[in-house]
Amino acid sequence: MKPSLRSCISTVMAVLMAAAPLAAKAQTDTGWNGKAEAPHYAEKIFPPWQHGQNNDAVKKGFEFTVPEVDSMADFHGDLNNPKLVLYVGGNYYFAMAPLVRAFEKAYPQYTGRVFYVTIPPGMLIEAMKNDGVFTSGNMTFTAKPDAYFAGLKKVKEHIADGLLEAPAVPYVTNNLTIMVPAGNPAHITSLQDLAKPGVRLVMPNPAFEGIARQIQASLKKAGGAALEEQVYDSGVKNGSTILTHIHHRQTPLFLMQGLADAGVTWKSEAIFQEQIGHPISDVPIPAQYNTTAIYAGAVVKGAAHPQAAKDWLSFIRSPAALKIFEGYGFKPYKG
Repeated sequence: MKPSLRSCISTVMAVLMAAAPLAAKAQTDTGWNGKAEAPHYAEKIFPPWQHGQNNDAVKKGFEFTVPEVDSMADFHGDLNNPKLVLYVGGNYYFAMAPLVRAFEKAYPQYTGRVFYVTIPPGMLIEAMKNDGVFTSGNMTFTAKPDAYFAGLKKVKEHIADGLLEAPAVPYVTNNLTIMVPAGNPAHITSLQDLAKPGVRLVMPNPAFEGIARQIQASLKKAGGAALEEQVYDSGVKNGSTILTHIHHRQTPLFLMQGLADAGVTWKSEAIFQEQIGHPISDVPIPAQYNTTAIYAGAVVKGAAHPQAAKDWLSFIRSPAALKIFEGYGFKPYKG
C-alpha cells in the first residue's frame, strides 16, 4: 500500500473512532440534553396539588393522572350535564374546592353538578369567543360558561362589549408578593432586588395574565420605568426573565425545580403553597409599592343556567364564602 494511501486510511479511521462516542451519545440523548430513563423528580411537586379535592364529580370512575404527562389541572368536575359552569380566573383555583362544597351545602340542588375552569382571564375570554370549545392534548370538549370571574375592570369591559350581563359583582381584594424558594437562596429582599445581576425571574405574561398589569405598576412604584423595563423587556430578551403561560401554577413549579429564583404573584398563592407543604416562601411588598386587585364576576350573556349563575354570585359574597377567602389572605371588598 502506498504511503499516501495508508496515511489517508489512517486519517479516516481516526475520524471514525473520534465520532463513535458522539454517535452513541446521539442514540441515547433525547435532544434536550437528557437521557431516555425514568424521571427522578419529586412527583408531588407537579399539579394537580389537591389530591382530587378540586373535582366536584361524585363518581370519578377510573382515575388516570400522571403528573407532568397526563394531568388536566385547570378543568374541574364532570362534563356530563352540569348545572353550573364557571369560568374563574385562575388566581384562586385553590379556594374553589372549599367554595364549591360550601355552595352545595347552601344550594344542594347543584351537588356534584358544578364544572369550572381556572385558566387566566384572557384565555377564558378566548374560550368564550370559541363557543366554549377547548382542546387539551388530544381531548376536545365543550363547556360553555354561565358566569365569568376576573378583575373588576375587565368584567366591566366585557359587560360593555356584550359578552357579560350587568351588574358586575365585586367580592374580594388581593395584594402582590414576591414568591421565592424556601430559604430564599438568592437573598431577595425587595422588588428592586429583582434587577440584580444573576437573578433568574419567572413572571406572568402581560399578553393574557391580568396580574402582569398590577406587577408592572408596582415595579414602576418601586424603581421607576427602569425597573419595569429590566424585568419585562431587557430581562425577557436576555433570558433572565421567563414569561409564564399559566402563572398561578408555573411560578411555584419553576421555583421548586430550581429554574428561577423569584417571581411576583398574588399573596394568596404563596399562602396556599406554604399551606400544602411545598418548599415555597415569600417576601412581602410594602404597601407603598404594592397594588390591590378587586375581583368581580358577572353572568355570561346567553348562559344556559342563568339562575345558577346568580345563585353563585349571591353566594360568593356570603359570610361563608368570605371566610374561605380570608383563609388564603383575601380581604372582603368594601367599596
